[in-house]
Amino acid sequence: MITEQQSLKNYNTFGVVVRAKYFASVNNLAQLRELIKGKKYANTPKLILGGGSNLLFTKDFDGLVLHNAFKGMEMVKEDEQHIYLRVYGGEVWHDLVLHCVENGWAGIENLSLIPGSVGAAPIQNIGAYGVELEEVFHSLDALHLATGEVQTFHHADCEFGYRDSIFKKKLKGKVMVLSVVLRLNKQATFKTEYGAVKRVLEQLTAAGSPLTIRTISDAICQIRSSKLPDPKVLGNSGSFFKNPVVTPAFFDHLKEQYPSIPHYPLANGQVKIPAAWLIQQCDWKGKRFGDAGVHKNHSLVLVNYGNAKGQEIKDLSEKIQDSVQNRFGIALHAEVNIL
Repeated sequence: MITEQQSLKNYNTFGVVVRAKYFASVNNLAQLRELIKGKKYANTPKLILGGGSNLLFTKDFDGLVLHNAFKGMEMVKEDEQHIYLRVYGGEVWHDLVLHCVENGWAGIENLSLIPGSVGAAPIQNIGAYGVELEEVFHSLDALHLATGEVQTFHHADCEFGYRDSIFKKKLKGKVMVLSVVLRLNKQATFKTEYGAVKRVLEQLTAAGSPLTIRTISDAICQIRSSKLPDPKVLGNSGSFFKNPVVTPAFFDHLKEQYPSIPHYPLANGQVKIPAAWLIQQCDWKGKRFGDAGVHKNHSLVLVNYGNAKGQEIKDLSEKIQDSVQNRFGIALHAEVNIL
């Protein structure tokens, strides 16, 4: 069913008040193909919308919003080491994590409490606390909006990078992810290198809890809840910027000026620097301008205190980028899609 002038306030985690000229929540292939191939909307701009957790609307959308409501989970196959689980694009990501933890299927417990839908996860190549989606990704099925054809993409087809994929580049806005197949592990390999994770796990296991994927998931949830505001209470999209990656030579230059600069060496020899630290050094943490601001507990999180316009949040993000560039010579890139 198509609605007109649909409010998208409840479909974006920033809670920005914007409207879609046309809106449809789709949950089956026949309905989706009818919408994209029918004459009425054939030449209308289209936007695929999942959980709206990685979007900043700066204006109304003058086209057709297709809300991904494909639901369901099913085991595709299993072998001695792995479970292959198909999950449909409209499922809530954290619900999937909890389902896997409950069943003892390892691999995504470090990605607990990341907001958004399953369909958006491979587009963004979501990651947290030493794990990225691509590590458990097997394949996905996506529908091409121009033709209505469904294509299966395997790992090599997706061109995964740091918070990046082919779906953010060549195929941006051109496909809808219908389902994702994950290769989950029957035997867990724990990833607990991040300092905050280590500290919380030490507290939990000291209380008698063994180290399990459930313990790790609980630790991640505890950390994220303490640092990141609940979008249902305070509008936000989680991390607004990507952590920048620099060359070793540039990092050495920075370290001479800032000996205590936090950093993470990468396998390719480059160095990742926490964007939150850079922003905090530029004195943005906790700053508020009207209803747009930087969260008091985490400088990487921009927030809507109530009635901020998307453009106001975008303007704030650009001021932050300018100040980090001017002080450190580092360009911050938005992790959030700005429309």
